[in-house]
Amino acid sequence: MIRISEMVLPGHPDKFCDQVADAVIAACVAVDADAYGQVEVSTWSDHVWLSGGICTRRPLPQTLESLVVEAGLAAGYGADNWIDPRRYRVTSTVCQQVGDPTRWSARVNDQSVVLGWAGYDPRTHYLPPEHFLAHVLREALTDSCRDGELQGQGPDGKLMVRLREDSAGWTLEQVLVTVQQRADTPFLELCAGVSATLSAAYRETRERDPRWRAPWTEVDLLVNPNGPLVNGGSDGDNGQTGRKLVMDFYGPRVPIGGGALSGKHLSHIDRIGAYAARDAAVRAVQSGAKECLVRVVYAPNREMPLDIDYAMEERGERQPAPFFVHPEMVDRYPAGLIRTGLAQGGHFFDARLPWNGGGG
Repeated sequence: MIRISEMVLPGHPDKFCDQVADAVIAACVAVDADAYGQVEVSTWSDHVWLSGGICTRRPLPQTLESLVVEAGLAAGYGADNWIDPRRYRVTSTVCQQVGDPTRWSARVNDQSVVLGWAGYDPRTHYLPPEHFLAHVLREALTDSCRDGELQGQGPDGKLMVRLREDSAGWTLEQVLVTVQQRADTPFLELCAGVSATLSAAYRETRERDPRWRAPWTEVDLLVNPNGPLVNGGSDGDNGQTGRKLVMDFYGPRVPIGGGALSGKHLSHIDRIGAYAARDAAVRAVQSGAKECLVRVVYAPNREMPLDIDYAMEERGERQPAPFFVHPEMVDRYPAGLIRTGLAQGGHFFDARLPWNGGGG
């Protein structure tokens, strides 16, 4: 069976927007754990637009404009690699209220269909192997652009992996990568850096898990097949929150439900419900299921789900209905778990998070 998945790097304009949105939510949570927030971000050229609403009991100590700049710098942009986030023109129509946010955040305030999936085992972070490997290579390229072989390149980029899966394991056949480069970097130097970065990450993955069978020398690697990419980020493409849901969830072969994740307070049913469904699926696999898909349906102003459905291969534990009740989920997953890494792609890849089988 051929399996394919893809990723983008932190400087991709869509992922930049997700990081800005979550930076706003994290700032709200820092002053009020019960904060309400639902924020959308878009960008093009030197402009960033923010919309939505937030409510905290105390005003934020920083402006939304400063959060845009901080997110851009954290993603890897700066004055010397094409995009200087300090020069963004920021337009915000976010309604910022100071008051009691629990009138929105303490209840289910929207309808939602959420899905959680888990399969395989901890060595793939309970993700499909193609999606797991795409995450591994994403992190390798991101780290390399920050302080490794590719230091100073990026932070915009994309990658795609194609592998063949059978009963004996996985044969990686092709990796496609496009990475933003500095104008003064020779193209062949960039290609060599990408190859060295990915080969090292893949070699470590094979050493940890023998199911990865093909050596790197047998993998077809394509680097920037469209030629050098210099004008990355919002100067090369527009960006919007919530446009990389397949990356944020489980890849193209698993259903993802109906809601985006970044830009919403953790108590928002789209977000917390998706995390709880993932948690339940992971627990099912840990207790014996080979694969599990959990679907949960919510109605506004109803703490208890309208429907909970398990689709499971082999047998694992099913969580009782109170596991999916809104107040129980809010108690189980602290709002402070929202951090930048989630918006870069860590929602279901970060093994430290409680809904991914970790301890938070």
